[in-house]
This record gives sequence, structure tokens and C-alpha cells, in this order.
Amino acid sequence: ISGVVLEVGRKVSFFQPDDEVVGILPLDSEESGLCEVVLVHEHYLVHKPEKVCWVEAAGTVRDGVRAYTALHYLSQVSPGKSVLVMDGASPFGTIAIQLAQHRGAKVISTAYSLEDKQYLERLRPAVARVIDVSNGKIDVAESCLEETGGLGVDIVIDAGVKLYSAEDESTSKSQLLPHKHDIITLLGVGGNWITTERNLQLDPPDSHSLFLKGATVSFLNEEIWSLSNVEQGKYLYILLMMIE
Repeated sequence: ISGVVLEVGRKVSFFQPDDEVVGILPLDSEESGLCEVVLVHEHYLVHKPEKVCWVEAAGTVRDGVRAYTALHYLSQVSPGKSVLVMDGASPFGTIAIQLAQHRGAKVISTAYSLEDKQYLERLRPAVARVIDVSNGKIDVAESCLEETGGLGVDIVIDAGVKLYSAEDESTSKSQLLPHKHDIITLLGVGGNWITTERNLQLDPPDSHSLFLKGATVSFLNEEIWSLSNVEQGKYLYILLMMIE
């Protein structure tokens, strides 16, 4: 976006054509982005760091806002908390790991292949533990309880879960997903489970286990970036925090 006029109350700012700014117009916005000059709220835009290309900046918005929403609004991550990020080598998982570490949390992650495991082990600061589930022989719940001294994980961000023990999975990756009971088992007292599973079904025993732990379940949809114009602009500054 170039040559953008911003008006906030009586204050008007102007981005020169050679300025590099990125942002998202809300779905309920009355303005069109297909023009040389557009009047938008300043919170919908942020300066793009010079060292970041347009592709990287655009790619950060979607997964960055999702990760920020999961950790800061749905679970209130804080120093000393333990966080399990499933499929940490994915774009969303990598950003979630970095955000959690930035807030002083201890991060555990799962890897779906040897390449993913090697990638996660190279991250700095280092992930506390990388659980390789590619061979299907590692128990995620057992590994997390071992890492946390039996207390369980404070925050879990899944990448999907198995709903039934005898579920017929269509892909090899889906076969590596943890069962919902495993998530409930490894979740600590007062923990927060952030799920991306849109069809999550909890039976009465599952709900009772969460009730006894005082734990919560929150849903994170893949298009969380498409928020209303009231909330959306608040998140865009993660571009600067994450990629500068």
C-alpha cells in the first residue's frame, strides 16, 4: 500500500508513495483497497521493516495474529508458564513458540518428522523439549508430564485432535494427532486448552475432568485475522514485535 492518507479524528497523516506500510482492511470496511489513495484508520497499518520482504510481511499477518490471539487473549501467557505447541515447525507454530518465549514461558513442542525436529532444535532461544511423534511410538501426554514434573502443561495449543479412538484418518499426518483424552490428561490444573478443531466433541467424562482441573477450552479459527474493525487493528503491531 502506498500513498495512503490516514485520518484519526482531526489529525491527518500522510504516507508518502515511497513509504512501505502493510495492513488489512476489515471485512466490514466501507473503503476499497484497490486505489492509489485510501482513507483508513491508522491502526489498520504498520510500517514494514526494511529488512522484511513483502511476501514475509504478508505471511506474518495471518499466523501472527492467530498466535497472538491464542497466547495473549485466550490464555494470558505469562513468565513461568509452560506451553505445549503442537506441530511447532509450522508457520503458526513457529510464531507461537517465539511469542511464548518472548513472554518468558517454557515451551514444549511436537515434531511430525525428523526435519521438523531438527528445525525446532535449532531455534534460539532453545525449546525446552521437542517431542518427535513421527514414528507414532511416543506418548505426548507422558512426555509432557515428565517434563513438567507431573504437574501438567499450563497452556496447550493444538493443531487438531483425534476425536475417536477408532477414527479412520485419511492422511498420515492426521494419524499423528493426539487424542483429545491425551490433551486433557497432560493439561495442568487451571490450564487453558486452545483448540483449532472445529468439530470438537467432549463427552460428559471429558467435561468432568476439565471441571475438576478448573481448566478451560477456547476455540481458535483459522481466519481469526478477519476480525471486525473494532478489534482487528489492535493486533497489527505484532508485525513489528515479531520480525524487526
